[in-house]
Amino acid sequence: MARWIGIVAVLLAGCQASGPGTTVDRGDYQLETLHQAQGADQRIRFLVMHYTAEDLHTSLKTLTDEHVSAHYLLPAHPRREYARPTVYQLVPESMRAWHAGASSWRGRTQLNDTSIGIEIVNRGFSRSMLFTRWQPYSAEQIALLIPLSRDIIRRYDIQPVDVVGHSDIAPQRKQDPGPLFPWKTLAEAGIGAWPEQTDVQRYLAGRDPHAPVALSALLDKLARYGYGIDPQWDERQQKRVLAAFQMHFRPADYRGEPDAESEAIIDALLHKYHGL
Repeated sequence: MARWIGIVAVLLAGCQASGPGTTVDRGDYQLETLHQAQGADQRIRFLVMHYTAEDLHTSLKTLTDEHVSAHYLLPAHPRREYARPTVYQLVPESMRAWHAGASSWRGRTQLNDTSIGIEIVNRGFSRSMLFTRWQPYSAEQIALLIPLSRDIIRRYDIQPVDVVGHSDIAPQRKQDPGPLFPWKTLAEAGIGAWPEQTDVQRYLAGRDPHAPVALSALLDKLARYGYGIDPQWDERQQKRVLAAFQMHFRPADYRGEPDAESEAIIDALLHKYHGL
């Protein structure tokens, strides 16, 4: 009797170790999920914003062919169903979309592997002899972008500094989402990073905002924040990455000139998000 009691105890212990919820039926085999490794982290780390540079019809055609894709597409005027606006999901989040291309952020490259891409229908810019005109985003788009982005950020625990534009991660190739993209409004809604104005003024320390600063020192700070900086870049390429930073955080002036206000902004961001 004691022997049978021992056998039953062992069987019961085995059932408890791999009880309900720890095995997954795969038909010809089962998965045991009780023992989970600690050496793992979240695959999705970045949320990347784009504009399409095309109208809705052309954007859908482009983003559903075999060359380029994104996880989500936001129309300029989303249709409403059951009183709620509709987002197009073009690629499941569990799959990689081809939206980032050659890219770099915070030491990682080829961000298609680790990011969610949102394309927003917007024609970008048009040029005349004297002016570059950027198309504004519609209020309906931003009102829809906010809950979509919040949901993605919550599910993947994406950090504020890891909500970026295409121009942030590929500044030599891209300008989207452009200077009219409302980064400050999104940050106020809990989406992405934005410096505290009091910190900007403190780091500006009474200097003329347009006073020149050393470009090399400014690029070092941009690299610490997350921008990919290649030491082989020439001055034009260096100013291009600075212009991408300015377009994101100081869209009133994104000429790529290294000045005191740009330095104060990056100092304020490093203080707020990196404790520097």
